[in-house]
Amino acid sequence: MPRAKKTNPPSGPAAPEIRRIRIPLLRWYDANRRDLPWRRTKDPYAIWISEAMLQQTRVETVIPYWERFLETFPDLASLARADLDDVYALWTGLGYYSRARNLKHAAETVVAEHDGHLPDTAEGLQELKGIGRYTAGAVASIAFDREAPLVDGNVIRVFARLVGIREDSAAKTVVERMWAIATELVKGSRPGDLNQALMELGATLCTPRNPQCPSCPIRRHCDAFAVGDVESLPIKRKKAKQTRLRAIAASIERNGKVLAVRRPENGLMAGLWELPGGEIGIAEEAKERVASILADAVGLEIRGIEAIGRVDHLFTHRRLELEVFRCRVEKGARVKRRGFVAHRWIRPADLLDLAHSGSTRKAMTLLGVTDEISARAAWKANA
Repeated sequence: MPRAKKTNPPSGPAAPEIRRIRIPLLRWYDANRRDLPWRRTKDPYAIWISEAMLQQTRVETVIPYWERFLETFPDLASLARADLDDVYALWTGLGYYSRARNLKHAAETVVAEHDGHLPDTAEGLQELKGIGRYTAGAVASIAFDREAPLVDGNVIRVFARLVGIREDSAAKTVVERMWAIATELVKGSRPGDLNQALMELGATLCTPRNPQCPSCPIRRHCDAFAVGDVESLPIKRKKAKQTRLRAIAASIERNGKVLAVRRPENGLMAGLWELPGGEIGIAEEAKERVASILADAVGLEIRGIEAIGRVDHLFTHRRLELEVFRCRVEKGARVKRRGFVAHRWIRPADLLDLAHSGSTRKAMTLLGVTDEISARAAWKANA
């Protein structure tokens, strides 16, 4: 029976006590780990790609993307010499396109400076663009058998409950404490499997809601299980209030094609393709601004403005209200970009084969490209 709930946060187990979970955790992992394709290889490159894709993305979503990516770019050299648009094309639908840009940049660096081989230590990996503390620990331990720790959302949840950390899990002192626990725990045999076991436990049993404590291999060591407050941990700070952002996007049509533009490689939605448009004030009437914004953004004089509707899209700290319009231009109209780095006249559905944001996808659906979107999505899922 769980004992009465504590009022003061415990200091947590000492290092020797923490290390007692290694054996039962590894035994459980050996018997219960999911059969994931990147767990069938020791290729550092393949493991690195999987870790990049898995950031903020579900395992089920990643599997077909990872398989297609490696079919197209089977090694570092092929990724390094690839065109960024081709990398984006394989990434379309995964989101967070900065991950794809960073992979390409890091591959170029490895080929140029490391003779085509990924560094085999966490410290060396962190020198590459886009590889942070977590990814470095994951690749170093899993691919190179280094005693390199890692801490991600799943591990934070496991440690907060195991040790009984009843403080803001995002606080700097708490984060460093998590890394100290991970550093101590990873020492010993099979560091890569140990790290994967921690993440597997958090993903499958020690879940945010309805954790499966009776099946947990380390529950006898778990402070939160003993106290009875498992689901209240980890403690998270309240999210910052989202900023409201309004903008317009226009499907500018000419001879059955629409104009697509590409954002600069910095700022919000960096490097992504979208329908041309721009921000408007919170109190402005969207339709009254369409002509002037498009004239300024792409230098076109538009006709036949038709309001299609609005889509809402949430970013981390911003809530976008995107007003969508349809309009047209004359046959010989020439684009004069301002604020965009490239443009193309393409079939509407072809925009979705380029790197694009969720808000652009919603806008295209609103514009009636739904059937072709669904068909292409089904093809990608089964390809």
